[in-house]
Amino acid sequence: MARIKGAMMTRKRRKKIIKLAKGYWGNKKNHFKVANEQVMKSLRYAYVGRKLKKRDFRRLWISRINAACKLNDINYSRFMNGLKKAGIELNRKMLAELAVSDAAAFTALVEKAKAAL
Repeated sequence: MARIKGAMMTRKRRKKIIKLAKGYWGNKKNHFKVANEQVMKSLRYAYVGRKLKKRDFRRLWISRINAACKLNDINYSRFMNGLKKAGIELNRKMLAELAVSDAAAFTALVEKAKAAL
């Protein structure tokens, strides 16, 4: 049986990694062994970063809602509890957007939350 060499597929696989390593510093961009390690590490960082992004945005929304609540003489936890009891199901992203862009609507929500408490 004839011997099959894998030159074409090996080159294709290596070029794919080198392409992903474009823009890296030093040997990390053009030596396969070093580039492969760095690309694997970068992909791990990207995976973790996607999870951290969700956490960071949630913290930002809560901070914005809390700041708007304090302007309306209520704290964050009582406001969220009041909304829940009033049956208003708005997520934190939308509440933060209302707090920033439409203060009158947010104040109306605060009044409903206070009434429900």
